[in-house]
Amino acid sequence: MQRNLLEQSVLSGLINDMADSLSKRDRSALMARVKGKGNRSTEKVVEKTLKALGIKGWQKHPKNVFGKPDFYFKRERLALFVDGCFWHACPHCGRLPKSRPLFWLTKIHGNRRRDYRVRRTLRKEGIQTIRIWEHELNNAQWLKRLCSRLRDCRP
Repeated sequence: MQRNLLEQSVLSGLINDMADSLSKRDRSALMARVKGKGNRSTEKVVEKTLKALGIKGWQKHPKNVFGKPDFYFKRERLALFVDGCFWHACPHCGRLPKSRPLFWLTKIHGNRRRDYRVRRTLRKEGIQTIRIWEHELNNAQWLKRLCSRLRDCRP
């Protein structure tokens, strides 16, 4: 994978690992109280759109499909992932927090490596993948891509 601008900035020293105003213990306690919600809001947009358009034959987070895609179209063998721009380092609008940039760079890079591994494994299993960025949900282009892919994947 090519290094993106954020990685280059950190590695070249343009972004320094700044000190945290909280102690390590206090920061840990604070973060432990934050409960993850996944990417519910983005998934809800996609789910509502699929239902409104009468697009059927999909399942959310199927346990029997590697990587548990956000939506899986069994008949078409198509896995749909809705990626948050921050968590998956969107090249269009991804950003790195100013606090602890090395930590976040490592975390986000790990997410991208996992995404690549999941996509490669699914392709080997004969399952096509499509990824939609969070910011793409603001226009209908993602829906056109999905419908086109569904038509192309029909048996």
